[in-house]
Amino acid sequence: MSVQDWFPIWLTLRIAFTATIISVVLGLGIAWLMARKQFRGKNLAEAIIMQPLVIPPTVMGYYLLVVFSRRSALGSALEDWFGLTLVFTWRGAVLAAVVASLPLFIKPVRAALESVDTHLENAARLLGKTEWTVFRTVTFPLAWRGIVAGGVMAFARSMGEFGTTLMVAGNIPGKTQTVSIAIYDAVQAGDDAQANALVAIVTVFSILVLWFVSWFTAGRY
Repeated sequence: MSVQDWFPIWLTLRIAFTATIISVVLGLGIAWLMARKQFRGKNLAEAIIMQPLVIPPTVMGYYLLVVFSRRSALGSALEDWFGLTLVFTWRGAVLAAVVASLPLFIKPVRAALESVDTHLENAARLLGKTEWTVFRTVTFPLAWRGIVAGGVMAFARSMGEFGTTLMVAGNIPGKTQTVSIAIYDAVQAGDDAQANALVAIVTVFSILVLWFVSWFTAGRY
């Protein structure tokens, strides 16, 4: 494989790392809110959060195009105020990866947070600890395996994102072409060697990720 052939892999890793960081930051807050708070419309909020798991990726990509394109109010504001363009850029691929992977992070993290004994958290509060201190010293140490597993799953999902990315970021070789899109292009072009090489890399990586999550959450060393 030439240097140019490796570009989709490096770009995909860059997108996946960036998207995972964003998913962890956003997802932790959302998971904690869903696990610890009761509010009106909670079931509807959960259904919306989990939509990327059930809705066709191209439909999700279309929604993102409508919201963040230059013709939309939000897309225009981002470009005018911050000089930030998302559509048909690698940043758009990050956006697509975040939307696709966020539910896979929130689901295990919420379960991990719900498994933490609230009596321990309340005891810390009675000692005058702030909510951040309670989370840092009580909640996180008891739920960290689920949080790490969720982060790994989000990273793996970001690596394999295709449909939403294709809609939002497009397929621009050397700019927005991720490994999943490169495999599609190689198959369409009849380049079996390129397709086989990329598929082998993705398959091995996926197996390692699933093995790690299974091993890690079981607490095996």
